[in-house]
Formats: sequence, C-alpha cells, structure tokens
Amino acid sequence: MSAAAASGRADELAVREVYLAHYGMLAGWSTRLIGDPDLGHDVATETFLRLLRHWGEVNEPRSWLYATAANIIRDHWRKRGREHAAYQRVGLTEDVAQPQDVVTHLTVREAVLTLPDRLRVPVMLHYFADLTVAQVATQMGKSEGTIKRDLWDARGRLATLLEDAR
Repeated sequence: MSAAAASGRADELAVREVYLAHYGMLAGWSTRLIGDPDLGHDVATETFLRLLRHWGEVNEPRSWLYATAANIIRDHWRKRGREHAAYQRVGLTEDVAQPQDVVTHLTVREAVLTLPDRLRVPVMLHYFADLTVAQVATQMGKSEGTIKRDLWDARGRLATLLEDAR
C-alpha cells in the first residue's frame, strides 16, 4: 500500500470516528433549528461530506461541524425566504414555514430565529451546540471579545422578546 493510500485510509478512519461520536447530536441539533427531521439529517450528512473534503484543514472537528451546519441552515432559510418572496411577486401562495407571531406564541427557538445572523449564529453555536466562546470565535473568524459582545447583545434582545411574549 502506498503512503498516500495509507494516509487516505487513516483519514477515513478518523472521520468515521468523529462521525460515530457526533452525527446523532448534530442531526438532532439541525432538526431542532429547521423543524424537519429529514432535512436535519440531510444537513448533518452534507456537513460530514464537507468535513471529509476538508479533513486536512480542520483542527477542531466538533466546532467545525457545528459552524458548517449553522452555515448550511442559514443558507436554507435564506433560500426559503427568496422562494417565498418570488411566489409573492407572481401572486402565488406557498406554505413556507415562517416564525410564528410573537404575540400568540413564542418559544426560545423561535426567538433565536428572529435574531440577525451576526447574533443568531454565535447563540446557536455557543448555547445550542455547547461550543466555548473561543471555539465560536475561531469558527467565525472573529475575536473572542466580539463574540462575547454579540452574545451579550443577543441575550438582551432575547430577554426583551421573551418578556414581551409573557
């Protein structure tokens, strides 16, 4: 067996170990954020495919996985928003999952979804994926101080939203 083949096999085994350790939790986390179990598993699977392609560049697989899944989920919601806007422009209706009116019902998940991306992603990674501030900062390419400030701002907005919903 050549050195390249042996290295590829070692990488495959390492990714498999990470997969066995994290796939279930990542799929569950994604499902909670999207609200669809099938799509949650699709996000987790796509995330692991990307990990396999970038294995040599990844220092912290767990935080990389959650940051990548968060980006895939963010792209999903952006696409859904564009589809909804396009249907409205042509006068058609489509049943697109939108956050519920905060006056009638608000869960923490729905409140988090109302946050702007710069606040939502750090909250998802820190509080829902249980990554440290340092891991979130590394994955987002920001300083720890910026992440701490974003989390502070997000908590303030969430507190106001959730207080108003009571």
